[in-house]
Amino acid sequence: MKIAPSMTSAVLAAACIAAITPLPATAQTLEKIAHEHKITVSYREAAVPFSYLLTPSKPVGFSVDLTEAIVDDIRNKLGMPDLAVARIPVTGQNRIPLLVQGAYDLECGSTTNNAARGKDVAFSTNFFYAGTRVLVKKSSNVTRYEDLAGKRVATVAGSTNEKVIQQYASEHGLALTVVPGKDYSDALHVLEDDGAEALALDDVLLYGMKANAKQPELFEVVGETLQIEPYACMFRKNDPEFKRVVDGAMSRLTRSGEFERLYDKWFREPIPPNGARLDMPMSARLRANLRERSDRPER
Repeated sequence: MKIAPSMTSAVLAAACIAAITPLPATAQTLEKIAHEHKITVSYREAAVPFSYLLTPSKPVGFSVDLTEAIVDDIRNKLGMPDLAVARIPVTGQNRIPLLVQGAYDLECGSTTNNAARGKDVAFSTNFFYAGTRVLVKKSSNVTRYEDLAGKRVATVAGSTNEKVIQQYASEHGLALTVVPGKDYSDALHVLEDDGAEALALDDVLLYGMKANAKQPELFEVVGETLQIEPYACMFRKNDPEFKRVVDGAMSRLTRSGEFERLYDKWFREPIPPNGARLDMPMSARLRANLRERSDRPER
């Protein structure tokens, strides 16, 4: 397969000096990938149905499939059909520092595209829209946010949900206590072990957690949707060539119908390991953005 014209000089240069010269820290992502003969992508360990571990070493999910499709386009762009893929786990706290430091090259997880993060990283076309709600045990008798007054609410440290629930509590005088977990799994354990009366996260993640719980009938998602948030793939700033490849892959998936097939696979059909179903139709906002292909952040 021929190397794309726009990348020819970069790829040849990388191939010639790879064995003797380290790549400058300012190198663009495609040049770095060609130099290293691999792309490093991230995954989340418990973000059902976007990215979660099926075995200790096998992440699966909508975001994993989306990442693989983008990597295929990068292979074509570079003319490197055997390009290797390395995967590293990330959390809400370390995903941005690790990306900026160059530990990995691409994240298509459950990361909200917002203006604050846009100061440090860049985002692709938005591929999902979610909103903060809460997961509770039915026995808690919590049906609305006002019922959380004076109670404990688990969430993930560093997430937008943490800020949203704190702001809502402050504006409505709820005097609740936020209990931050290090990741999704940890936050869920806090709720399951009665360390909190509710878990605040993006609604789709809560439905995924409920569907895959040992006793899903014990839980329910309640509360109005707070702050609609777009998810997008994340990569390093000031790299327009890499953004064009990622956004181009998203456009290809949309035009071919593959994006909708992937959506149905993970949001409407039974998913591993237990065949749980989220039964979550594609939102009108997401369907509109498949046409608009906007990368507008949440403000």
